Amino acid sequence: MSHPSEPSSDSTTPAVPTVGTVSRRAGRPPRFWETLAVVVVKPLSRLFVKRRWRGGEHIPRTGGLIIAANHLSWSDPVLLAHYLYNNGRWPTILAKAGIFRVPLLGHAVAQLQAIPVERNSTEATKSLKTAEERLRKGACILFYPEGTITRDPELWPMAGKTGVARLALATGVPVIPIAHWGAQELLPYGEKKPRLLPRKTFHVLAGPPVDLSKYAGQPLRGSVLRDATADITAAITDLLADIRDEKAPEVPYDPKNAANG
Repeated sequence: MSHPSEPSSDSTTPAVPTVGTVSRRAGRPPRFWETLAVVVVKPLSRLFVKRRWRGGEHIPRTGGLIIAANHLSWSDPVLLAHYLYNNGRWPTILAKAGIFRVPLLGHAVAQLQAIPVERNSTEATKSLKTAEERLRKGACILFYPEGTITRDPELWPMAGKTGVARLALATGVPVIPIAHWGAQELLPYGEKKPRLLPRKTFHVLAGPPVDLSKYAGQPLRGSVLRDATADITAAITDLLADIRDEKAPEVPYDPKNAANG
């Protein structure tokens, strides 16, 4: 089993400066639970998925960090967690609150530092508050700006929600964009049974921090948050276009506009 700080095939570079001074275990679960998750997940991931990982040098090894990724499948949080772990970070994941109420599973998810999200409720803002507190303490949090699995017919990232931009601007932590491809072949949206064979290839490409400096000091509302969100979404989309070797749409798919069309 690889050590948490073991890099992928990419070489590492100095970490991007972040807020405060924190230890390498900031945001990580108790060692027992971390070891248990790694022992279960990594062998299964290696068995069923071929890896094509790039960009690990862009991921800071310490300090508060937002990972902003596209969302293709219910399997991609686990696959991305493997990638991030091998690049020295434990990803904190936002998960549906109902999971935390399932016996045994709920306890395990909580121990692994996941943050519960009550969707379609005023309680949903609590998850962002918890995420902000974790970021300030040095955690690495995996966010999907789209808020759910993409509904774009060609599987490009949809227009993002503003929560990620709000947290990034409020805390000053870097936002590392990540694009991935292949998880949708392992577990397509709407299906419950994974397609394990033949082995799928999981492509991951991380980019440099999204430049949000032009929004510094501006009020965290309205056009500022929308523009910052668009910058984050564009960075993810550009990386995905690189992986797919295709031209991305000029305007992200927006399910609200599609419904009104």
